Amino acid sequence: MHFEVEQKFRVANHDGVLTALAAKSVEVGKPVEQVDCYYRHPQRNFAETDEAFRLRSVGPQNFLTYKGPKLDQETKTRCEEEVRLADGSDVRDTCYALIRHLSFEPVATVTKHRRIATTECGGFTAEIALDDVAGVGQFVEIEISIDSETADDSALNLARQALTDLAQELDLAESERRSYLELQLYAAKS
Repeated sequence: MHFEVEQKFRVANHDGVLTALAAKSVEVGKPVEQVDCYYRHPQRNFAETDEAFRLRSVGPQNFLTYKGPKLDQETKTRCEEEVRLADGSDVRDTCYALIRHLSFEPVATVTKHRRIATTECGGFTAEIALDDVAGVGQFVEIEISIDSETADDSALNLARQALTDLAQELDLAESERRSYLELQLYAAKS
């Protein structure tokens, strides 16, 4: 298990962040498509408990992820458990069926194109994701992962500060605490 300290920022486009990353000699990866199918628990409301359960496909790769409730009011610091499954659409389809047999119902599918960069900040490794989320818009997401064995309050606070400092360095100001799923569901209601 690990904790993710994460914050996303809405942007009009990624140009400013790409320029800032280039100035720091940080390379940005090629775009990949991520398709996330989120599920509703059969006996508790994840919207109320602030949890998430999803099956992610990145090309042929498949991942099953649980995200616990957020731990603070500013960032999206939370515990995360992720399991890499076997590759292939047949594995993904079997996993979809297995999850449905366990009475989990799909809520929505979020599709995004993501480019990833990695940099050091405040003694941590930060992953910077430049996301273009279908039906929602463009975002920059910064995430620092901390192993649960070292994730005491002090370490989490240091990671939050490092994330804040990096966001300021990249001139990111419009913080968005809602998940892409929440934003997509909100956009669908509008």
